[in-house]
Amino acid sequence: MKSTRNTGKPISKGTVQQIKKLAGQNTPTRVIGLKVGRTANSIYKIASDNSISLKPTNRSPYNRKKG
Repeated sequence: MKSTRNTGKPISKGTVQQIKKLAGQNTPTRVIGLKVGRTANSIYKIASDNSISLKPTNRSPYNRKKG
């Protein structure tokens, strides 16, 4: 399912900051897309254009505890 509520709208600084914050929290790219209303491909492009790393850090997403 593609989230496209903001497709075609200009990318604001707030959107870039939100993507940067979510990426820093190890949020999966598709989830970031859902939260900001853009497709995963759009998130990849915005991250690339703004030097934001979407690569996961060495920790589990969602702060899961191994049991």
